Amino acid sequence: MSRTVAVRPLRAALDARPSRRRPVMPAAALAVLALTAGCAQGASAGPAATGGAPVPGGTLRFALGAEPTGVDPQQVGTNVSIYIARQLADSLTDQDPETGEIVPWLAESWDVNDELTEFTFHLRDDVTFSDGTPLDAGTVKANFDALADGPLAASAPLAASYLGGYEKSRVEDEHTVTVVLEAPDAQFLQATSTVSLAILSEGTATADPAERQQGELVGSGPFVLEEYTQGQGAVITRRDGYDWASDAAAHDGEAYLDAVEFSVVPESGVRAGSLASGQVDAIGDVLPQDVPQVEGSGGQVLNRNNPGVAFVLQANVNRPPLDDPDVRRALLPAINRPELVDTVLSDAFKPATSVLASTTPGYTDLSDELVFDPEEAARLLDEAGWAEGPDGIREKDGEKLAFDVAYAPLFTGSEAVLELVQQQLRAVGVDLELRRLTPAEQTAAQESGDFDTYYYNVTRADADILRTQFAVGQRNLSFREAPQGDDDADPLDALLADALAEPDAAARAELAAGAQREILDQALAIPLFELAQSIGVRGEVHGVAFDASSRLLFRDAWIDGGGQ
Repeated sequence: MSRTVAVRPLRAALDARPSRRRPVMPAAALAVLALTAGCAQGASAGPAATGGAPVPGGTLRFALGAEPTGVDPQQVGTNVSIYIARQLADSLTDQDPETGEIVPWLAESWDVNDELTEFTFHLRDDVTFSDGTPLDAGTVKANFDALADGPLAASAPLAASYLGGYEKSRVEDEHTVTVVLEAPDAQFLQATSTVSLAILSEGTATADPAERQQGELVGSGPFVLEEYTQGQGAVITRRDGYDWASDAAAHDGEAYLDAVEFSVVPESGVRAGSLASGQVDAIGDVLPQDVPQVEGSGGQVLNRNNPGVAFVLQANVNRPPLDDPDVRRALLPAINRPELVDTVLSDAFKPATSVLASTTPGYTDLSDELVFDPEEAARLLDEAGWAEGPDGIREKDGEKLAFDVAYAPLFTGSEAVLELVQQQLRAVGVDLELRRLTPAEQTAAQESGDFDTYYYNVTRADADILRTQFAVGQRNLSFREAPQGDDDADPLDALLADALAEPDAAARAELAAGAQREILDQALAIPLFELAQSIGVRGEVHGVAFDASSRLLFRDAWIDGGGQ
């Protein structure tokens, strides 16, 4: 049996828009969603209009700080890739960036059974993909089948993890589909709002994953892909007739912009200079030294912290010296997190106070366990048997206390951050080697475990991201192994599994808090800082918005005078 209740009204700013059908959902699902309420912060929609209504037309020129890895919404994971991919495809639901509430998008309503194992979505009947084919229940089924046990299962690991308990999709009628899961899954409704579970045309769902990444895809989004050149950028153009924006959008109907042109400009100073001179209209990854130039030219810097796992060094516990938990624990107080932010980043960023970013539903403040205390770090290493050597690096049994960090510079400030972390660790006798990888090498290292620590963050507005990153049988970059004895249940995996099956929001938050504590107790990850999206826009640009995951949206964006 399932129970249904009316969804709460959206924020007052949306009430003035033309009315839409409101969804209904069961009380159990609302309890799960309550965990998201109030979690989003700073979801700026860009500079306030300086007078008059939005003006259609024009091309917005956006300079990316790194190369996109592809354009397939279900496969990409980097921010710069998602900036492009999110515009091409819609999801079943959306997450309001101000309230955290799950709201309608391609599905105008849904029902969830009390066991959290069946999610029935009632689809809009007016949605078409950019090739003219209609959205129907069979399309949703084709997408989820391919992600769970098809050609995409390997190349879209994050999306596949959201469907970890997937059994089947049952087509009830043309516009009604029920997703059946093998076990209770409290995270699934929020997962349907993510770009990773965006719905593509049925033909795309079964197409070759590599070709999809290069642009051979069809979505229902407000923009269509006009051009994509790997390593150089992309052009997206307005989708004529688009009229199914989510209930979190600022306006109905088509995008205002004619097009968005994305180019790759790796040097932050060059990006800022291009914005100041009017060569581009918006830039990503604004660094502290570039803010005066952006603002001095009449522009504005938009900031929002990403929810999900903060930037961390995740330890491979099967390789010495980090197979010793005492060594891993000593690294926690060795890092001066405020110095990372103050020296290398900007006040848009925050020092990590848990393995989760503070904007994540279910986050708990563990800053007391992450206080910078080099004396304590030295004491712990002394107790673990590592004595200072003649060059300042600690030694034990003839081996130096040295390990590497594998990273790809997908975030502009990564290398500078890691160089400072390297200095901080050296001050307590630890030698950190920086291993810069290409995205392809990064993927290979993830799969093989050929690293000592892995530097990354991952964005999601739900605490279940801990399960997908740390649980045995999931991504598990620590390469932990499941206990062998029946009485040796792993406490972290138990907490994560219990949270997945828990319909009560408060209880689920407690389990998430316990999981964060357990990750620090085992020192599986060394938190560094919370990623922030720091976007520069010219004064003539309005309506560039962040979604609940702090990724950019351009459907509501416009330029004074319609641009060039």
